[in-house]
Amino acid sequence: MPEDSLPVHVNRDQLHALEVPDRFETDGSFDIAMVNHGQSVHVHLHLDDDLSEIASIEASNHFVDGESQRAVRVNVDGAGEATGTLKIAAAYGAETRYVTVRITEPEETKQTVEVDESLSQPQPREPESGGEGGGLVSVVENPEFVVLVLAVVALVAAAVVAIVVDDVLIIGGALAVLVGVLVAVYIVLTG
Repeated sequence: MPEDSLPVHVNRDQLHALEVPDRFETDGSFDIAMVNHGQSVHVHLHLDDDLSEIASIEASNHFVDGESQRAVRVNVDGAGEATGTLKIAAAYGAETRYVTVRITEPEETKQTVEVDESLSQPQPREPESGGEGGGLVSVVENPEFVVLVLAVVALVAAAVVAIVVDDVLIIGGALAVLVGVLVAVYIVLTG
């Protein structure tokens, strides 16, 4: 199982002593967790060439105060796997330890989406808001209403013309408009 923190104990048994695991495995960026059990000390960190191809440390020299903890981030930026050596030195090289670090490919996590039967059912539509342009949208969605309004306008216009111009042809035209309007209303209401 990959880890995300490499423990490094400094000054636990004696001055400048280093305690580190022999091996460390991770599948991404990790912290070097330095715990200083004694006096202040400088710790030098160095990745060998194999690890440097896909990983980096912002700085190599780190001052760790006495009786304190400090984490140094190792960023894994490259793709692929690598195995190499991390050199850890205290007191300007007086004590040196090497850790074999193995960086593996992260496990692919399969993301699934659960689908239930409710998605196959038609969903109710919410009515459109009556905001700006809402009246025009409802008229366009109901063309039957447009036909009825135009039929009433045509019927009124034909009746006015038939009354004002007392002519047989005009009255016949007004009756034709009346029949057309009645047919349109019938089609709209039954269709």
